[in-house]
Amino acid sequence: MERIVSWLALCVAGIYASSCGYGNTSTLPSQLQVCEFKKEHPIPDIWTTSAGRPIDLRETITVNSELFSKEVLLDTMLQFDRERVPERLVHAKGTAALGYFEVTHDVSHYTKADVFNGVGKKTPLIVRFSTSTQNLGGPDVSRELKGFASKFYTSEGNLDLLCLQTPVYLYRDPLFFNSLVHAFKRNPATNLFDTTVMWDFMTKRPTALHTFMWTQSDFGVPRSYRYMDAFPIHVYEINNKKGDIFYVRFNFRTEQGLQSLTSEQLATARQDIDYYNRDLYKSIANHTYPSWRLEMDVMTLENIKNLNYDPFDVSRQWENGTYYTVQIGRVVLNKNPDNYFKTAELSAFNPGSLVPGIPGPVDFLFKGRRVFYRDTQNYRVGKNHNKVKVNKPLYAKTYTRDGRPPVLENMRDAPNYYPNSFNGPQPIVDPSLPSRRLVVFESNAVDLGPPANFYNHVLTNDAQRQRLANALAQSLSTTIEPIRGRALTLLSLVDKDLIRRVRAALTAQSAVSN
Repeated sequence: MERIVSWLALCVAGIYASSCGYGNTSTLPSQLQVCEFKKEHPIPDIWTTSAGRPIDLRETITVNSELFSKEVLLDTMLQFDRERVPERLVHAKGTAALGYFEVTHDVSHYTKADVFNGVGKKTPLIVRFSTSTQNLGGPDVSRELKGFASKFYTSEGNLDLLCLQTPVYLYRDPLFFNSLVHAFKRNPATNLFDTTVMWDFMTKRPTALHTFMWTQSDFGVPRSYRYMDAFPIHVYEINNKKGDIFYVRFNFRTEQGLQSLTSEQLATARQDIDYYNRDLYKSIANHTYPSWRLEMDVMTLENIKNLNYDPFDVSRQWENGTYYTVQIGRVVLNKNPDNYFKTAELSAFNPGSLVPGIPGPVDFLFKGRRVFYRDTQNYRVGKNHNKVKVNKPLYAKTYTRDGRPPVLENMRDAPNYYPNSFNGPQPIVDPSLPSRRLVVFESNAVDLGPPANFYNHVLTNDAQRQRLANALAQSLSTTIEPIRGRALTLLSLVDKDLIRRVRAALTAQSAVSN
């Protein structure tokens, strides 16, 4: 036994004495992360149990011993059995980065939100990037929606802006979320992605076609997360200190330049399932900090009264000439997480997390999301998810307490009921809160104008249009009849040139496969 202990001690000492540089010619920061840790910790810390007792070297061998007397074994394995939280239903595969938002322009005329006022003011934030339909182990590079979920830690509470790389969304009615996700994720019988199911849903709910065309175009495969724009989708109501109301769409515009993967780059990128995640980590580790310009497109209530389209429809863009754009500030990401799980996986975003001066969207989809997102985080991370460090606001005083940890100080000895006479937390009176209420009446009518506009005007040349047609044809090539026929009919109603290209691409693909 003594000989074994001595040999283990020599091995451990040798490991710590070895140099990270030996035999390692790679310069990828992600591969050198453990070496960087060693540089920062030249002497190893003492390993302890979860209760803090130092672990003796002899406890690290459990063979031929009384297993249940080995606290380190129980400590390790019983934690290992429970070390994951449920996987996100959508946007499961992703990564995160930390940084700050800096105000660059005076927007006090539009909103009283403290986070957007005071040129030069910096607010810490986190951004989680993700794919939408892939599971945790899925590939980054796929033609689908990409997420850009941001959390601003403001002095007035957390502001969560949940964005996609497309400025439009798939549906308007919150009831359709369940079916859309099921249609675009794995078939419950085969556990495979199923284009027949996907196209069946879209031909039944044509509103989804517009966003799908964005994902099948060059916009669907950005060069990396750093080279894509991001949009919170909804029209947000905001107000200034006088109570004046404006309606805005926020845009995060990449300062790296909007770029997509070429066909050759796409083939190479698909060989690395963590292509986007690796690129973001490398960029920040090399001090090439990605940044985005935050701006807002603005309308007034009087502007809205004179429109010939619904500006609150999340499935379409605002038309040129009906709004103007105002610059707000910059987002800079300059720090990689020191632990992926505590930062990216435990992060919880809720579009209902808003601040004074940004009452929020008024459409029905948003009203549904305010409920759904809160519920999913309660299930996935727990009712106290806002007490996890990555989600914790700078200041919070509530009458909610107890439940499963973390509870932090659990409001200590403060009264746990409201109203009370003993100086428990009190509400404020905000005189600038808008007094009038806007009611939005939404239509279920199908409008194929937005996808037609995307094809003819957002796509600016025939090469882009051809790549979209090729991608649509590729998707349809694995779809069964009569679903394929319905899909082609739908595309023919969008644009005659589009359907001509798609049919030609289908014919070419069929000839190659035969």
